Amino acid sequence: MAENTAATETEEQGPQLSMQRVFLKDISFESPRSPMVFQEEWNPEVGLELNTRSRQVGESVYEVVLDLTVNVKNSDEPAYLVQVQQGGLFVISGLDDQQLHHALGAFCPATLFPYARENVDSIVVKGSFPAIMLAPINFDALYVESLQSQQAETDTTQ
Repeated sequence: MAENTAATETEEQGPQLSMQRVFLKDISFESPRSPMVFQEEWNPEVGLELNTRSRQVGESVYEVVLDLTVNVKNSDEPAYLVQVQQGGLFVISGLDDQQLHHALGAFCPATLFPYARENVDSIVVKGSFPAIMLAPINFDALYVESLQSQQAETDTTQ
């Protein structure tokens, strides 16, 4: 009887997704042309590279890491480079494989992005540069684009 009750409670709970912890895994700031860069007219060109990765670290516990690299040039010369690895621990259960993949590839990185964006802005200001506020990113669209790219690669190799 107790087993039936536990099984019923699990079924009634349905899918579970919760963030347990947000952490800064790694951060790097380089300004190779300081202090000369501060004497030039400021007309920055911002480049952003974004990657995510995830792994299971326990029963229903997943680590998701959002890697952001911001490369800023001024007059085609490097001004600064910021690299942030923003991590999070998520408890995820009750999802099928496709839903789990989507949660790890889009929902979790979207949850981490505001934390990563704040860390980028904070370190840039500490480097004595103007604040940089990265625009919001549609992680669902990036996830769909990634799936389509993977499917296209699979189609061409067959």
